[in-house]
Amino acid sequence: MTMGKVAIVTAGGSGMGAAVAKRFAQDGYKVAILSSSGKGEALAAELGGVGVTGSNQSNDDIQKLTDLTLEKFGRIDVLVNSAGHGPRAPILDITDEQWHTGLDVYLMNVIRPTRIIAPLMVAQKGGAIINISTAWAFEPSDMFPTSAVFRAGLAAYTKIFADTYAGDNVRMNNVLPGWIDSLPATEQRREMVPMQRYGTSEEIAATVAFLASTGAGYITGQNLKVDGGLTRSV
Repeated sequence: MTMGKVAIVTAGGSGMGAAVAKRFAQDGYKVAILSSSGKGEALAAELGGVGVTGSNQSNDDIQKLTDLTLEKFGRIDVLVNSAGHGPRAPILDITDEQWHTGLDVYLMNVIRPTRIIAPLMVAQKGGAIINISTAWAFEPSDMFPTSAVFRAGLAAYTKIFADTYAGDNVRMNNVLPGWIDSLPATEQRREMVPMQRYGTSEEIAATVAFLASTGAGYITGQNLKVDGGLTRSV
C-alpha cells in the first residue's frame, strides 16, 4: 500500500474521475477533488480528503484546490486531469464558440492544472500526471469531433512536457478509454468492441493507479489505449 502520498483529481465528482479518486483512497493516498457539481467535494469528505466546488476552466479554482491540498497534506504527488463533455455536431456545423469550448474542455483542462502543479513536482523532484483522454485521439470519429481534435493536440503537449521534465522525475502519460460504463450503453457500440463489452470505470481507475505507481516509473510521454481492442493501430 502507498503511504503518505497525495493525489489531486479534477472533474472528479462522478464517472471515471470519481472512480479514480476512490481507487487512490483505497491505495492509501490522500485525495483532493475538484468538481463543478459539488459531488466531488462530498466524495472527498467521504474519503477523508479535501474538495473544492469549482471548474477546471478557472485558474483561480485550481489554485484554490492546490493551496488547500498543500495546507492540509503538504505535498502533491499525483495529478489526474479528467474532463466533462464538449460540443458535438457535424464538423462544419461547429461554431467558433463551440470550438473554443472544446479547447477549454479537452486541452486547457490539462494545461491549466499542469501549469500550476508541475512546478511543485519539479521542486520535490518527483511526480506523475495522468490525463484521461479518448481512444479516438488517433483514429478520430465524427461522433466526437471536438474531443478527437483537441486530444490529438493533448498527445503532442504530453510528449513535449515529457521531454522537458523527465530529468526532474516528473512524468506525464495519457489514458485513452474506449466505451466505458459511465456512458449510456448501446448494443451497437458494444458489438464494435472485440471484447464484446463496455469497460468499467474501475478498470480505468486501475490503469491510472498503475501509471501513478513506482512500477510505472520508467513510463512517460505515452498514450495507453484501454478500449477492449477497439483501436489497435500503432
